[in-house]
Amino acid sequence: MTARLAATLGALLSGLAVAAGAFGAHALRARLEPRDLEIFETAARYQMYHGLALLAVAWLVTLRATPAAQAGWAFLAGTLLFSGSLYLMVFTGQRWLGAVTPLGGVAFLVGWALLAVAARRLVS
Repeated sequence: MTARLAATLGALLSGLAVAAGAFGAHALRARLEPRDLEIFETAARYQMYHGLALLAVAWLVTLRATPAAQAGWAFLAGTLLFSGSLYLMVFTGQRWLGAVTPLGGVAFLVGWALLAVAARRLVS
């Protein structure tokens, strides 16, 4: 992942997380069951965290810290799997999609581990 792509995706995912949060708070509050609204808010929150993480990836990539680029791909995959499965579960009612969510969580953990390695190599 290039620095430009990581920064662009980070900004887009973070902006969409703000929009999703506002949509959930205003448009969905009266339409969803409280548990589904909580699930939706969790998806938006984790999307925001990892959108911001992609901005950190962009910075580390510009400093040529390896394996920051791989961390970016892991964060993107995690967001699609984790937040995406939760959004789909809320809107479709297909509860089996909850089985996909932990795969996104694993991708997030891999991304954070890779980011830590990249930061460590930068300091060395």
